[in-house]
Amino acid sequence: MERGEPIIEFRDFSFQYNAQMEPTLYNIDLTIHKGEKVLVAGPSGCGKSTLVNCINGLIPFSYKGEIKGSLKINGKESSSQSISAISNTVGTVLQDSDAQFIGMTVLEDIAFALENECVVKEEMVERVHRAAEIVDISDHLGYAPTDLSGGQKQRTGIAGILVDDVEVMLFDEPLANLDPATGKTAMELIDDVAVKTGATVIVVEHRIEDVLHIEMDRIILMENGRIVFDGTPDALLSSNLLIEGGIREPLYITALKYAGIEITEDRLPHSIRSVVLTDADKAQVRKWHESTPTIKPEPKTDTILDIKNLEFAYEDKPPTLKGVDLEVHRGELMAIVGRNGAGKSTLAKVICRFEKDCTGSMMLMDDDLMKLSIKECADRVGYVMQNPNQMISKTMIFDEIALGLKLRGLDEADIKEKVESVMKICGLYEFRNWPISALSYGQKKRVTIASILALDPDIIILDEPTAGQDFRHYTDIMEFLKDINSRGITIIMITHDMHLMLEYAERALVFTDGQIIADDTSAAILTSPDIVRKASLKETSLYHLALMCGIDEPSEFVQHFINYDREVRS
Repeated sequence: MERGEPIIEFRDFSFQYNAQMEPTLYNIDLTIHKGEKVLVAGPSGCGKSTLVNCINGLIPFSYKGEIKGSLKINGKESSSQSISAISNTVGTVLQDSDAQFIGMTVLEDIAFALENECVVKEEMVERVHRAAEIVDISDHLGYAPTDLSGGQKQRTGIAGILVDDVEVMLFDEPLANLDPATGKTAMELIDDVAVKTGATVIVVEHRIEDVLHIEMDRIILMENGRIVFDGTPDALLSSNLLIEGGIREPLYITALKYAGIEITEDRLPHSIRSVVLTDADKAQVRKWHESTPTIKPEPKTDTILDIKNLEFAYEDKPPTLKGVDLEVHRGELMAIVGRNGAGKSTLAKVICRFEKDCTGSMMLMDDDLMKLSIKECADRVGYVMQNPNQMISKTMIFDEIALGLKLRGLDEADIKEKVESVMKICGLYEFRNWPISALSYGQKKRVTIASILALDPDIIILDEPTAGQDFRHYTDIMEFLKDINSRGITIIMITHDMHLMLEYAERALVFTDGQIIADDTSAAILTSPDIVRKASLKETSLYHLALMCGIDEPSEFVQHFINYDREVRS
């Protein structure tokens, strides 16, 4: 594309937080032009969020530190502008939606910027309703933001910048809390708004393949506070920089590499829709598929959790769970998937006794769950919530992870040994003396997972366990969960991450409108267009690759890829 004038210009820019011994950003040289769509990627802690906070003015106005070099926004030094002036140019949707809400209702929150600008009421109402309709939040304008699901919060945040005429739209992990179909729609929405307004779009996101559902002009890859790549998606995907940097590459790219096909720029590998494959390439993929051995599933074990005809409704609301029947077997590692608001998280809360006004039956082995208190249930079922801010109660990381162990009366030496062991597995050991307030959203997520893993429960329920995690930390956490699962501990994951579901869940339940509509292998579910459509899931790119290559049973191809990938990575 023909580049417009520069709108964001970093020149030999470095930044060091006052609380840190070393800079977080080193010698950044980066120019983003008007009208560009740019993806910023990199492993957790690489400096992405700090870069974002420099662009939107939170640095230096909210987060203090030492700045070296120059950052110009729309031709003016950012340090010479007020944060209010910068916000007139740069609109931000934060990764942590809760940290962004101002209004008591969704309508008030969307209208906040317009109120500050003294827009007349009639125009304000029209613009708020138009933005709400675009992101499909019109039916929730009277809701408090705290009553929304993660995806609804994300859409509210997007609407909040759509109402204002900003030149730069900055999205910090916009897909983190969205179901796959909504995430796809969100990227299409971002693309549509960019085309209509001509605004510059900057997306910070781990999920490279999902962002590249739309055409991005450039990808900026960061590592250890430095830019290590600045170029086209095709150039990046034809290199090994993503894997070397701990970022997941698109699954179809990995499959093609396993089949022995060289990925080059001229193949246009940025999308499964664009990638160029010859007839010989397709034959090579089929040959690789046929050479991959089939692994039979493990036989089922004893039932550990037996749920029959479970019904639940929040006060003055329609039923959220409708006649749920479910058997969970000891030692299973299973996923629960479905659209936002389908009832997945509610099921977890009912199992953990956080919500008690339900009917039906729930047996945990020989015990009636309906008769257990929250504390009695917590001794056997650990629950890691989707939003880490709702779980954290201590100031320091070590103290948060140790809290449950202290309440159980363990001595200090055993607590220290257990906490440090879990910290190493979860990639938190280097932060062991840090306050939680200094962590990113993804790092806070790891703290909450570590605090539950330290307690060794019989069943662990994780609501979006890998949200905000880079591939390396994602793999570390999941391999740890897989390891404890292999010792007989049952793992139930509620997730929007189709890659996670494919790679680790032997079995998946699909929820729609409070009911289970499918119970099968992950590969079978993600190669069923009907189930995908009903549950707002997203067909894996491996499914489309199988069809492109003339493979009759796409589900078998997907399962073979999973088995082969596990072998390679182990």
